[in-house]
Amino acid sequence: MEIREATDSDADAIRSIAHESLNSTYTAFLDEDTIDDAVDQWYGDSFADDLADDRVLFLVVERDGEIGGFSQSELVGQQATTGHLLWLHIHPDHRDAGTGVRLLVRTREALLEEGASEIQCFVLADNEGGNQFYRDHGFEQAGQREVEIGDETFTENIYVESDHEDDGSWGAIDEMTVDDETIYVSYGEAARGTKSPFYTVYRSTDRHDRYAWLCGNCDSIDNAMDAMGRIECNNCGNRRKATRWDASYL
Repeated sequence: MEIREATDSDADAIRSIAHESLNSTYTAFLDEDTIDDAVDQWYGDSFADDLADDRVLFLVVERDGEIGGFSQSELVGQQATTGHLLWLHIHPDHRDAGTGVRLLVRTREALLEEGASEIQCFVLADNEGGNQFYRDHGFEQAGQREVEIGDETFTENIYVESDHEDDGSWGAIDEMTVDDETIYVSYGEAARGTKSPFYTVYRSTDRHDRYAWLCGNCDSIDNAMDAMGRIECNNCGNRRKATRWDASYL
């Protein structure tokens, strides 16, 4: 799985995914014509301009050469910049293997890297699955706002990161199966790597028994840490540097 910034050549795939995602989730309160008009408005002629805007971020998730989802975000404000995650769409055929949460994690990281001091996520109030997704991955509702889709006005719920009761870290934990073993990845506990972050892995959701590190580049837990805090993935070579001075260089 690769998550990267979108390019002009991804426009058709993004429109298709948005259309399929909206039709699979929103038809209980959005009619098909409204969905068609919204996709044309958001990802039509103006899409190239959005890609060129350095305060707008489109990320796509790609697996085996096929784009399975995308996120659309923006940076708002000048002094205290806020990252707004506006849409996160996963094609119905790719809603498995943690695709959605991995895209959420990478979008959050990218917004923070671009200078955002906090992250806000938006989801239509009528989208029960979308609201539950953010609640399940470390966010809590902080308010509401109105949004226009086509000629209609809808209510969006606004989510912000909830503080973990113990250490204040982001509480996004996701279950994965690696080598036939169930593990729990804490995406709020990340260490920067040369290719992608490493995430702390636990044996249970209570985060009391740290088990390993998950390489964000290749989804492997086959890695090693030395006494200086250096981590190296034995599968892809992703590395985390030492956390303090290595005495051998003094």
